[in-house]
Amino acid sequence: MSRHVLPPGLSESMTLLEEVYRKPLDPGYQEAARRRRAGAPPAPPVRRGVSLVLAVLAGLALTAAAVDLRRPEPGAVRARTLLEAEIATQQQRAADARTTIRTTSAELAELQAVALAEEDPALLARLRQDQARSGVVPVTGPGVQVVLADAENMSDPSNRVHDVDLRVVVNGLWAAGAEAVTVNDVRLTSLTPIRSAGSTVLVDLQSLTSPYTVRAVGDPDVLSNALATSSAGQHLTVLSGTYGIGVQVSISDDLSLPGTGQVSLRYAVDPRQSQEGGP
Repeated sequence: MSRHVLPPGLSESMTLLEEVYRKPLDPGYQEAARRRRAGAPPAPPVRRGVSLVLAVLAGLALTAAAVDLRRPEPGAVRARTLLEAEIATQQQRAADARTTIRTTSAELAELQAVALAEEDPALLARLRQDQARSGVVPVTGPGVQVVLADAENMSDPSNRVHDVDLRVVVNGLWAAGAEAVTVNDVRLTSLTPIRSAGSTVLVDLQSLTSPYTVRAVGDPDVLSNALATSSAGQHLTVLSGTYGIGVQVSISDDLSLPGTGQVSLRYAVDPRQSQEGGP
């Protein structure tokens, strides 16, 4: 039988393949495995301690860098502080102005009452009735109270009380015959807007927060029954059952609603009459 002889180049390649097959591990890895099997001692404690210290220092350096990146600039902090202080000052000035308006309006109403009591009692009675309806003077009497509170789960914006919810309740009370209505002690008139700015509810341009208390003076039985059977009552049921918003409706025999003071009247003027010098 003749022996088959491989060419020189192919013979060297086969030798290399046989060597890789017999010794699959790198010599360095093979030596490390042999030392582990032989129970070689681990790294010295000093070496491990140095590695631990280096790891801790690296972690502290990364933490300090992250904190420094998230820290606001000193100029931005000062500007925010000044802006917050200015907002607080202007809010206090607005509150003081509203108090002054209420006091002056009460004094004016008293002087009008004294002047008309003798000259025209019928006009005085009509004036008082119109002032109560327009929201100028405080009003007391029986009525209903509706409290709306944001849901406990605030992750979904739908679980908050929105301006449209307050408008539905207020319009339902007006339609039921309410004589006067307030939202968180803000008296509503025909010129009072209920709007929103982001997630904040504004009533007469005043920022209000949950819970929102709506009070209405009028016949308690009529108001409560109408609120329960109208579209406003259905809206309250949806808010409570679907979105988890707190809804409480109660009857009161004695409600005290504040007044807004004098209301600035606005009217339209025909441009043609203005040009002719007419009224």
